[in-house]
Amino acid sequence: MSSPDAVAAARNKTLILVLCCLAQFMVILDVSIVNVALPSIRGDLGFSATGLQWVVNAYTLAFAGFLLLGGRAADLLGRREVFAGGLLLFAFASLLGGIAQSSGTLIAARAAQGLGGAVVAPATLSILATTFTEGRERNRALGLWGAMGGVGGATGALLGGILTQTLSWRWILLINVPIGIIAALAALHVVARGRRDAEARKSFDLMGALTVTAGLVVLTYGIVETDTHGWGSSRTLVTIALGLALLATFTLIEGRLAKHPLVPLRIFKSRPVSGANVVVFCMGASAFAMWYFLSLYLQQVLGFDPIEAGLSFLPMTLTIVACSQLASRGVGRFGPGLVLTFGMVLIAFGMLGLSQISADGTYWVDVLVPSVVTAAGIGFSFVPVTISATQGVKGPEAGLASGLVNTSRQVGGSIGLALLATVATQRTNDVIGAMGPKVALTDGFQRAFVVGAGFALVGAIVSGTVLARSGRDAALAAAEAERA
Repeated sequence: MSSPDAVAAARNKTLILVLCCLAQFMVILDVSIVNVALPSIRGDLGFSATGLQWVVNAYTLAFAGFLLLGGRAADLLGRREVFAGGLLLFAFASLLGGIAQSSGTLIAARAAQGLGGAVVAPATLSILATTFTEGRERNRALGLWGAMGGVGGATGALLGGILTQTLSWRWILLINVPIGIIAALAALHVVARGRRDAEARKSFDLMGALTVTAGLVVLTYGIVETDTHGWGSSRTLVTIALGLALLATFTLIEGRLAKHPLVPLRIFKSRPVSGANVVVFCMGASAFAMWYFLSLYLQQVLGFDPIEAGLSFLPMTLTIVACSQLASRGVGRFGPGLVLTFGMVLIAFGMLGLSQISADGTYWVDVLVPSVVTAAGIGFSFVPVTISATQGVKGPEAGLASGLVNTSRQVGGSIGLALLATVATQRTNDVIGAMGPKVALTDGFQRAFVVGAGFALVGAIVSGTVLARSGRDAALAAAEAERA
C-alpha cells in the first residue's frame, strides 16, 4: 500500500472508531440519563413508585430482547445499512418520548429507543471487530469503545441533571434527535459496505427474537409485581413461570427449530464467551441498579437538585475513563480474566461501601469514596469483558458475539434493577411505620446495595475461575505471534 493510501486508510479507521464510540456513548447514555430526571418525570406524568422503574426497564428490556436480532442483522443485512437505520430509529423514538404527554406514551417511546439501541450497539462492535486487526490494534479500539460505555453510564447522570433543571426532562430525549440523524448520515459515507448472506436472510429468526423479548418482559414484570402481590402468590408464581417457559421456548427454537438461529448454541462451547456473558450479567445487575438508587438517594434523601446530583457523578465519570485506559493496557500484560476479576472485586467493595449510607449522611462522607471505588471497578471491567466475549470469534459471528455480551449486560441490568427495586421497596414498606419516610427509604437502598454487591462478587468468582487462565494463555499467544 502506498504512503498516501496508508494515510487515507488510517484516517478512515479513526473516523470509524470515532463514529462507533459516539454511537455507543449515546446508546449507553440513554440507559442512565433518565435516572436523575426520574423525580421530575414522576411528577409530570403521574408514575407510581413501582411503575417509575419502567422508564428505565422499557428501554433496557427492548434493548436486551432485540440485541441478538440486531447482532445477526448486522452480519446478514450489512453492517453499514443496519447501523444507519438503527440510529434513525433511535432518533425518531427519542422525538416521540420527548413530546410524550402520558406515562404509557413515554414507556412505548423508551421501548422503541431500546429497539434502536439494540440495532446500533452490536453493529458498532461488529464494525470494529472487522475493521481492526485482532491483537493490539483491536484491543486499543475496543478499549476506547468500552470506555464510552462506562463514560456514557456516568455522564448520563450529569447531563441529565443539567438538562432537567435548566430546560426540562424532555430534553434528555430530544437531544438525541440531531445527533442520531447526523451520525446516520456520516455512517453511510464512512463505513464500508459489508458482505450480505442472501441465503440466511431468507430465514430470519424473528420468532427467536420475539420469544426471548416476551420472556424477559414477563419475567421482569413478575418480579416487579411481587411488591404488590408477594413472592408466594399464585399470580406471581404463574407470571414468573410463564416468563421462564417463554425463555425455554426460545432455547428450543435456537437449538432445534430455527434454520438460522439468533444464537447458535455451539457458541457457548467457547469457555471465554460463556464465562464473559455470565460475568457481564452480574456486572449489569449491580452497576445499573447502582446508578438508579444513588440518583434517588441524592435527591430524595440528601435533598440535592438535579444539577447537584448530576455533578456528584463527575468523579465517577473521570474514574471510569482513567481505569478503562489502564484496563486496556493491563489486558495485554495479564490477560482479560485477571483484570476483569480485579474490576468485579472493586465493584463488590464499592457497593458494600454504599450500603453504609445513612438518612442524615453527606455526599463527602457516605457517597464519594465508595462510588469512586465502584466506578473504578466498572472501568476495569468494561474492556476485558468485551475482549473475553469476542476473543477468537471469527468474522461471520462477530455480530453474534457482540450481541450476546450486550444482551447479557442489559438483561442483567433489567432483572437486577427489578429485583433490587423490589427488595428496596419491600424493606421500606416494612419499616416505614417505625422509622419515618427518609430513614425507611434509606434502609431500603441499603438492602439493595448489599444485594448488588452479591451479584458483583459472584461475577468476580466466575471471572477468577473461568476466565483468568484462558485469557492469560490467549494474551501470551497473541503477544508471541505479534513479536514473530
